[in-house]
Amino acid sequence: MENKSHAWAAGLFVLGVTALLIVLAVWLTRDAGSSHAYELSSRDTVTGLQPQAAVRYKGVAVGKVTHIGFDPDATGNVLIRIDVNDTTPLSPTTFATLSYQGITGLAFVQLDDAGQAQDPIPAGSSGVPRLPLQTSQLGKLTEQAPQILAQVDEATRRINQLLSDENMRLVTGVLTNTNNAVKQIGSSAGTLGELSARIDQTLTQRLDPALARVPALVDETGKTMRSLQTAADSANTTFAAISTTAQRLNEKGGALDRLADGTSALSHAADTFGAATLPRINRVSEDASRAARQLSRTVNGINDNPQSLIFGDGPVMPGPGEQGFVSPGAKR
Repeated sequence: MENKSHAWAAGLFVLGVTALLIVLAVWLTRDAGSSHAYELSSRDTVTGLQPQAAVRYKGVAVGKVTHIGFDPDATGNVLIRIDVNDTTPLSPTTFATLSYQGITGLAFVQLDDAGQAQDPIPAGSSGVPRLPLQTSQLGKLTEQAPQILAQVDEATRRINQLLSDENMRLVTGVLTNTNNAVKQIGSSAGTLGELSARIDQTLTQRLDPALARVPALVDETGKTMRSLQTAADSANTTFAAISTTAQRLNEKGGALDRLADGTSALSHAADTFGAATLPRINRVSEDASRAARQLSRTVNGINDNPQSLIFGDGPVMPGPGEQGFVSPGAKR
């Protein structure tokens, strides 16, 4: 009898604890307020989404997922039913997406506001209003995966072509030439350093003394400029005197006018001399010329026949070839 009492006590204790756990579970899972049901329909996969998953509006928990199944109104679509608190500020621009929690892979429904009005989605056969379910970023990435893989394959193929043996030999040659060019540049830099040192030395030894003589040269230049200024002033004075003299010469009745009058008188005298005196001189010259010719003939006659001065001219003896000519040998 005593053993049965202990068994009854243990059974009652277990029943009491079970009842408390059930009450606690009901209390924890009770709804604090009223909610409205909405449906989401999408052809995208809902991997990671489980019933009782959270529903958040702009990151704030506003409900939970109550059912996940297939949409009887659209073959191939997944139907998600959610409960959303009445206090959630839903509007005609609200839409839903699937988001994921970190690296766990668990999904939840994220509600957001598009900012612009959207066409309302008609309710399904159950009569529950529906919200648009847009493709998540992961879904977009999944849709673009084939294109991304194709681009990666193309990039890999081009990289393989770029890293081919022939290109590697070309790259090796370029690197070798670059290394040689760098060495030459280093040598040139050393040569430039020596040249710079020589130029510095030249500037120090030759240019600095020349620069030291520049002030003296500037002073001498100033003196020369002052001398030139004095000479220019003297030349201006001389030019002024010449201008005055020229003005006096050009005045009416001046030296130039008198010289012009003298020139006119001299020209008149020359015209008179040419018109009257020169013809007389010409006639005298002609007479003198005739007299000289006659005198010359007379002298020539005397030279040819000197006896004419004593006996006169007499008859002229015939010459050779003339009638009566007798050679001197024949006379003997």
